[in-house]
Amino acid sequence: MKQAEHQGPGTGPSGGAGVKRVIGVASGKGGVGKSTVAVLLAQALAARGRKVGVLDADITGPSVPRLLGISSFRGDFDGKRLVPVVNDEGIKVVSINFYVNDESTPVVWRGPLMSKAIEQFWDDTDWGELDYLIVDFPPGTGDVQITAFNALPVSGVVVTATPQALVSMIVSKAVRMAGMVNAPVLGVVETMGSMSCPHCGETIDLFESLDGTTIQEALGIPLLASLPWRKEIAQARELRWSKLPADIQALADGLAAETELALASVKKPEAHEAKV
Repeated sequence: MKQAEHQGPGTGPSGGAGVKRVIGVASGKGGVGKSTVAVLLAQALAARGRKVGVLDADITGPSVPRLLGISSFRGDFDGKRLVPVVNDEGIKVVSINFYVNDESTPVVWRGPLMSKAIEQFWDDTDWGELDYLIVDFPPGTGDVQITAFNALPVSGVVVTATPQALVSMIVSKAVRMAGMVNAPVLGVVETMGSMSCPHCGETIDLFESLDGTTIQEALGIPLLASLPWRKEIAQARELRWSKLPADIQALADGLAAETELALASVKKPEAHEAKV
């Protein structure tokens, strides 16, 4: 497993040496449900019997712990490495929220410090043996994102977007950035494109600004899943897999299945050498 050769800032192998696949979840902008997609993908993979972890790389907007129901926990250190917090579903999680006094405390850091934190969350965390590590990347295409892509042996990227012309234009930048750092783009997850009428059940399209072009055609990548807007998801404090509606579980499982299929078609690189 070539990931095991990725060295951390100190001596010896990286703390992520036992991770088989790293899946990045990215977007060109915030507010499109990226963290929700990352959490649903992690939960669906775990429900399939995979060993899963989540690295919350969105340093200034860390929402993964709360979504996974572990916002009150504190990070631990075994004397050598950081110890992930494990939620009720067996998903290992590391987030900056575990290392601040209060989750509402803002992280007011410059780019180099945020980049260093992401590197440490990979190198200095005892992730153990995992089938998948899901990385919730910060939105955008700046230095922090580039550093994250270069620091982690990303096996593939799942892009999150709403079906709007403006958003698609911005998200296409994230797709191109992933290509620049040789991170295979697995496909796009369309979010909040529609909703069901609470009275009659009719499907209502929320955006009509792509002029008939589908989101996968606009971005030039496959559609992995289409997740509708749901009040109980949008307003949920946390997403417990066992309490999710059956149709949302099915959509998330479909996303997991499509992601695994896409990963299977990606040739494993000999080493993570991409630099920008």
